[in-house]
Amino acid sequence: MSASILKVHPNDNIIVALRDLDASQKLEYEGETFVLSEKVPAKHKFAAQQFEVNDVLYMYGVKVGRAQKTIARGERIHVDNVIHAADGASISDTQSSWQAPDTDRWENATFQGYHRANGSVGTANYWVVIPLVFCENRNLATMKEALLKPLGYGQESLYASYVTELVTAYNSGAELDDVPELDATSNAGARPRLFPNVDGIKFLSHTLGCGGTAEDAATLSGLLAGYIAHPNVAGATVLSLGCQKVQIDHLKAEIERRDPNFSKPVHYFEQQKSASEKEMLSQAIRVTFKGVSEANRCKRESAPISKLVLGVECGGSDGFSGISANPVIGSASDRLVASGGSVILAEFPELCGVEQNLVDRSASPEIAERFLKLMKAYADAAARVGSGFDHNPSPGNIMDGLTTDAIKSAGAALKGGSSPVRAVLDYPEWVSENGLSLLCTPGGDVESTTAMAGAGANMIVFSTGLGTPTGNPVTPVIKLSSNSKIARNLSDMIDFDTGPVIEGTATIDDLADDLLELIVRTASGENQTCAQVLGQDDFIPWKRGVSL
Repeated sequence: MSASILKVHPNDNIIVALRDLDASQKLEYEGETFVLSEKVPAKHKFAAQQFEVNDVLYMYGVKVGRAQKTIARGERIHVDNVIHAADGASISDTQSSWQAPDTDRWENATFQGYHRANGSVGTANYWVVIPLVFCENRNLATMKEALLKPLGYGQESLYASYVTELVTAYNSGAELDDVPELDATSNAGARPRLFPNVDGIKFLSHTLGCGGTAEDAATLSGLLAGYIAHPNVAGATVLSLGCQKVQIDHLKAEIERRDPNFSKPVHYFEQQKSASEKEMLSQAIRVTFKGVSEANRCKRESAPISKLVLGVECGGSDGFSGISANPVIGSASDRLVASGGSVILAEFPELCGVEQNLVDRSASPEIAERFLKLMKAYADAAARVGSGFDHNPSPGNIMDGLTTDAIKSAGAALKGGSSPVRAVLDYPEWVSENGLSLLCTPGGDVESTTAMAGAGANMIVFSTGLGTPTGNPVTPVIKLSSNSKIARNLSDMIDFDTGPVIEGTATIDDLADDLLELIVRTASGENQTCAQVLGQDDFIPWKRGVSL
C-alpha cells in the first residue's frame, strides 16, 4: 500500500487519498505519475484519467458513478462532477467458486454460552419486557423503574450526580464554571446484581402496534417474536392493552413459526381485562422477578463457534470504511462461516451496484431470484415516493468521501465476506441456515441492527468511520473504527481499531483473526462492549416502507 494513495482494484479509474493531499502535488503510483489539480482530503478520490460527460467511474472493480462534466486527470471526485450509477444484475448458470480461508486456528474454538432447549446458544442471558402496542409504554417505564435498581441492573446516573454537584455549587454561591466537567474517566456507581447469571432485564418500548396496516401488525408481531425466541433471551413478560391490532394470538403464532417446540416462559397481561393498573403491574412485576430468579439457574457452558450468528453492520461510514473496517469484518465473517457459523448481511439500499456479485455467489437460482425480487421491490417503493437508492449517502458520508450510493455500497458489502449466499430473508424472517444469509432491511443503523437481532443474531459487529453510539438491547454490539483518529477521539464508543490497515502497520488478515478472538471473548461474557457499558439499548422496528 502506498503511503498516501491507493487504487483499490486493478480495474478502478479513481484513486483514494490515504492522507490529505495538496494541490499541484506530484504522486507516483504503480509506474504512473499523477499531478493533482486541487487539494484532495484524506478519504476522498481523484480521477486517474480524464473523464468526459457520461463516462463511467469504477471503484472496487464495479461501476460507481458517471461524470456529469469533464473531469481532468488528478481532479477531485465530488457530488458536483459525479452522479450515482450502478450496473444491474441477471441470473445465469455461472456461479463463482469460494476459496475458504484456512481455519486451522479455529478448528476447536469454543465460547462459553447459554444453551437453550432448541439447540441454540446465547451469548448473553436476558429477560425481556415487551409491549404489543405503544399504549403500554408508560407501564413499561413503571416496571423498569421498579425493577432495575433493586435487582442491581440500574446504576446511579453519572449525569444526575453531576447535576447534584451543580445544585450544591449554586446553593453555596460558588461559580458554576468552577465545577469540573465530566471526562472519559468519569464513572457511575453500580450495585451488585442479585442474580449474577442474568445479564439484565430489557424493556423494548416502541411506537407501533395499532393504527397501521395489517402488514405493519404482522411485521411487528414477527419482530417481537424474534426477540422472545432469541437465544440471548431466557423469557419474557408481554403487556397488551387489548384492543390494538397486534394481538397476543398473533405473537404466539409468530413465536411458533420460529420455534415449533418453544418452551421458554412467557407471561401475558392484558390491561383491559385487569381490575386495575395497579393489579396488573404488581402481578407483572412479581412474575418477572420470579422469571429472572429462575433464569439465574442457567450458567454458561462450552459451545462450538458454529453456534455464533454474526450480524454485520456499518454506520457513520467514511471513505476508509470499505478499505479497512469492512474488509476486516468480511474476513472474520469468512472465518466464521468456514468454521460452520452463520453471518447476516443486511442493509439492502447499501447493496446497490453489487447485486451481480451476490447473485453469482448464491447457492441456487431460486436464492438469487428472491434477492433480486426483494431489491427491485425496495427500489420501486423508493421511486414511488420520489426517492431512490441514490439518495442514500448522508451528508456526513459525502463529506468524508462517499460520493455516490454505489461507492458506499461497494465498500459496505465487503462486510459479508466472500462466502456463498445460503439464504435470502425478508424482514422480519428468522435465520435457519448456516453460512451467509442476506436480510432485507433499511440502511438506517438502528432499524438494521434491530432487525438482525430479531432474525437471531447473537453477536453484531458494527463498523464506523465517523463514530456512532448504536447498541442493541439483547445482542452485544462490537464497534470497529475505520481510522485510528476516531478510535482515539471516541474511545468510549470504539472497541476495535482497524486504522492500522490504512497506516500500513497491520494486514486485514491479521486484524480479522484479532477481531474473531474479540467476538469469541465477548460471546463468552469475558468482554463488555462499549455499547453495553454505556447502556445503549437502541430498538427501532422498521415500519415497512421507504427508509434508506
